[in-house]
Amino acid sequence: MSIIRDITLKAKKYLKSDEILLFIGARQAGKTTILKQIKEYLEKSGKTAVYYLNLEDYEYLDLLNKTPKNIFKIFSIDKDKKNYIFIDEVQYLKNPSNFLKYLFDEYQGTIKLIVSGSSAFYLDKKFKDSLAGRKKIFYVPTLSFREFLKFNNEQDLQKRDFKKLSLIEKEKISVYYREFMIYGGYPRVVLAKKDKKEEVLREIAFSYIKKDIYEAGIKREEIFYKLFRILSSQTGELFNALELSNTLGVSKTAIDNYLYVMRKSFHVAFLKPFFRNMRKELTKMPKIYFYDLGLRNFFANNLKQFEERDDKGALLENAAFRQLMGFFEKDQLKFWRTAQKNEVDFIENEKRAFEVKVNSANFKESKYKKFFELYPDIDLSIISIDKKSDKFLDYSVFDVWEI
Repeated sequence: MSIIRDITLKAKKYLKSDEILLFIGARQAGKTTILKQIKEYLEKSGKTAVYYLNLEDYEYLDLLNKTPKNIFKIFSIDKDKKNYIFIDEVQYLKNPSNFLKYLFDEYQGTIKLIVSGSSAFYLDKKFKDSLAGRKKIFYVPTLSFREFLKFNNEQDLQKRDFKKLSLIEKEKISVYYREFMIYGGYPRVVLAKKDKKEEVLREIAFSYIKKDIYEAGIKREEIFYKLFRILSSQTGELFNALELSNTLGVSKTAIDNYLYVMRKSFHVAFLKPFFRNMRKELTKMPKIYFYDLGLRNFFANNLKQFEERDDKGALLENAAFRQLMGFFEKDQLKFWRTAQKNEVDFIENEKRAFEVKVNSANFKESKYKKFFELYPDIDLSIISIDKKSDKFLDYSVFDVWEI
């Protein structure tokens, strides 16, 4: 029996609605497993009209591309009762939006669609209709840290309030989080033995991401991978597409296209700058982060333990981004930087700010004077690792796994 994901539990609440449930996320993040977990739940609940289809099967794909009505040739659907149809990899359809819209509009109340798609790239390109009012989208990331604990048979620890741990529990959490920071949260990587984790990451990088490259029509695969490696070394830094185009010897248009595919395949995210006064807070360039820490470290060719690394600050900052992403939408997070290079790592909804420091004692209050002058209403906290105290000066300090 597979380990139940948090998204599975959330999705169960929508099984009685008529909405199409659409699961999107990176390949190997666990979408197929989630669909099968929901399918198993329905079957155990006594639902007999449950059907599953993977559109990597070209015979079925060809049938459904001809007409959505061919779903009735594939399955013996009783139109007099509720039917649950699971479709994996829906993006392979030539016109997935029309397919879903037709079944929803014609058989609402009879057919409940639960589908997955590996990339928002395909949704942008093929979902010409918004399906407004007809769908509920679930983003499936790689495992969160709490899910990581569950996958390591630490269910009791996973359920604990991280702000109320004993000393022994904190030490245990710290060990686990260091592993999470190095190898990330792809389910197959987490479940693999330690000496096999790098091998699984390599397979994800060079087999599954290659599918994104091929299906996006990218011709220069070697440049795409070189860009991945450069980005892994620039985590948390300002991103300049023109500079990268010169470094890699390709056009800026090509770089923009590669980045589009990386973002829409849920591998990297761009964080926009926060400002209220454009003249004083001048930067339009975004900062870049990886959604999965293991993939970031693989492309950086650095799977060393945290204490042995020379990129501790960048890795911890990316880890903080991953933690914050578990609570906030990407558009709710920004960073602040002035032309004079005054900077705060994360601003959340214009209400809270977070500065990442490997050692909170290295926080220099004077460096943030301009920020405090401009935004006295925004509360600033420090994100660290193995904190010595809950406070430094007058600022709250959080271990990265606490947020």
